[in-house]
Amino acid sequence: MGRFILVTGGARSGKSSFAESLVKECGNENDVLYIATSIPFDEEMKKRVKKHKERRPSGWTTLEAYRDFDIKLDKAGAGKKYILLDCITIMVSNIILEKCIDWNILPENAEDEAEMEAVREVEKLLCAVKALNVTFIAVTNEVGMGIVPGNRLSRVFQDIAGRVNQMLAKNADEVYFCVSGIPVRIK
Repeated sequence: MGRFILVTGGARSGKSSFAESLVKECGNENDVLYIATSIPFDEEMKKRVKKHKERRPSGWTTLEAYRDFDIKLDKAGAGKKYILLDCITIMVSNIILEKCIDWNILPENAEDEAEMEAVREVEKLLCAVKALNVTFIAVTNEVGMGIVPGNRLSRVFQDIAGRVNQMLAKNADEVYFCVSGIPVRIK
């Protein structure tokens, strides 16, 4: 991997804008692959996706995916110098929700299975990016600074996202934490 930069922070902390600015500074728009991991399933999410699309330069190639990067990046990332993925926590959420929406009826081992699947997908992502030898920037939410959620699905999400973030930060060359629109380099 050329370079791996992880950008984290809370909701509306400026992390996506900061990550995009890192890529915009780097040169040719055609050198960028943007990976969008969200599935816009309701009107509110569709509006968010629309805003993100409008903010991105038109020359960026977009791949809408949240898994199987070992297969998809070989083709989509060919010839690119930069890959920007936004966002890891939505990717994790999608993987968790593949199991079931009502986590109150699942057996205890469902949490472990969901976490193993999320970790496998992140490992495949990192391997695929490494093979392309590009600058990789991943955006993720810091989900562990608030209270412990009151329902099982939210707790499972917080735990898995937190552990995935630790794994990513350990592998990253640089890590930035965004607070109120200000990025602070923490690694």
